[in-house]
Amino acid sequence: MANTETALKDAMTSIEGVIGVALVDHTSGMALGTLGGGKDLDLTVAAAGNTDVVRAKVRTMEMLGLKDEIEDILITLGSQYHLIRLLHGRGKSGLFLYLALDRGRANLAMARHQLKSIENDLEV
Repeated sequence: MANTETALKDAMTSIEGVIGVALVDHTSGMALGTLGGGKDLDLTVAAAGNTDVVRAKVRTMEMLGLKDEIEDILITLGSQYHLIRLLHGRGKSGLFLYLALDRGRANLAMARHQLKSIENDLEV
């Protein structure tokens, strides 16, 4: 089982093309941990902004009467992928992993697969 710091380091080193990663509490919008980013990607701002994305999607699903769980949300930019993976399981509800990827270097399918593996190993 990996703690937050180990999980974030694993994402940065095992997923090709990662720009930054954060573990976020979507009830508060606060980042519980961040790694990477930089002057062009403020992960605390991204955490708060993507909390709004998650909340909007959850509300929309409720209004539509969809009885399902969100695995992940993908935002495709010209040069980046932004991947939001909602965490499920004991002690993980209300959390998501946020991953920003360089679109030219990343393999989206592999990133999703590796992020799921990191989620499974994460102990919060």
